[in-house]
Amino acid sequence: MSNFLDALLDSSLDDGIRGVPPGTAPFPLREVGAMGWRPAAGTMALPVLTLDEDAFAANRDLIFAYARRHGVALAPHAKTPMAPQIAAGLVESGAWGATVANLQQAAVLLRAGVTRLILANEIGGRSSGERLGALLAVHPAADLRAFADSPAAVETLAAAARVAGRPLSVLVEVGVGRGGARDRAAVDAILAAVHRHRGLLVLDGVATYEGAAATSDPAATAASIAALLQRTAEAFAAVRALEPERPLLLTAGGSAFFDMVVDGLAPVAAADGNATLVLRSGAIFFHDHGVYERALGALDARGGFACGGAAAGDFRPALRLWAEVLSRPEPGLAICGFGMRDASFDQDLPLPLRVHRDGAALSADGLRVTRLNDQHAFVAVPDGLDLAVGDIVEFGISHPCTCIDRWRVLFGLDAGGRVRTAYRTFFG
Repeated sequence: MSNFLDALLDSSLDDGIRGVPPGTAPFPLREVGAMGWRPAAGTMALPVLTLDEDAFAANRDLIFAYARRHGVALAPHAKTPMAPQIAAGLVESGAWGATVANLQQAAVLLRAGVTRLILANEIGGRSSGERLGALLAVHPAADLRAFADSPAAVETLAAAARVAGRPLSVLVEVGVGRGGARDRAAVDAILAAVHRHRGLLVLDGVATYEGAAATSDPAATAASIAALLQRTAEAFAAVRALEPERPLLLTAGGSAFFDMVVDGLAPVAAADGNATLVLRSGAIFFHDHGVYERALGALDARGGFACGGAAAGDFRPALRLWAEVLSRPEPGLAICGFGMRDASFDQDLPLPLRVHRDGAALSADGLRVTRLNDQHAFVAVPDGLDLAVGDIVEFGISHPCTCIDRWRVLFGLDAGGRVRTAYRTFFG
């Protein structure tokens, strides 16, 4: 364990942290399991976001098994939880490394001892490059590969290498819909720019992100992703021609279309014989009750998950939001104590799962969140459902990436629903 992680576990939790009961004296984060808190029993300050640790571990083991079966590696995207304890734990469990989207995320993981990183984004101009170089200079063990989708991005990375005082590895990004080179001419321009900085920059492979090709039309999405992966394979061949001996990376893969990436790029890596395909899926470890539930259903419909079962059934949503009923101001309406500051709402509104009252779990059938404001959820209550002020409602969420970022601490629950672990988040 790194000194940073050890210090993190010794850092204090107190009642300034959401979820911690008011009046709780400061205590070390590592001792949270001794507090005996259960959100379903109302022993925590609500609202609170929790992680079902058994579900998370099952999801981890399942995607790792899938990766082993298909001969690919994993560098989970850390932007989803931005919790260095979680990122380090995934590396300890066998992940190739981790993925970050910006310099702040890279700094957090490097401090935590996660040294093999993919910087899966362009970072700007010369000043940003110099900041990256300064970061690498104080982390000499860092093994970082950075995206470049233009000669201007290459110049940024060259500035980073100068400040770092050592060469920097470059992944040529091919893209659609977001960043990334759009055609072979753009790829050739990137390769020429890297060549001009021999000694500072090293060609290390090719990257893409297939999720940016998605539309509401499954057939059009599949065709767009296939075309993108073909362009990625062609760019890889161009890089290999310039680096005939170097071990190279191919990297892609979010949490919705990673099967298409494996189908399209694993044969390319295998035929090369000196390349590794790295998937960057991050939200898959958390899953959800919305956007990724639908995505895995679609994956099963196309037969994309050959790993012992159905992805939609085997992956388990691990995040829960807990909130009290604050008011029943009129028939058919309940006001619950959470809002846009607490939960994701960009893909779907939270889904009521269960009602908890005096230690009993009751049905939430028919409950529906209709809208949120900053700190209130408006919940439609069907006729005949007994829902009272003080009841605790357990919600599932959609899109983990825009939910965890609202929380300074994510509380991990054991199989009995008791808090076992606390994960500090670092969203800046």
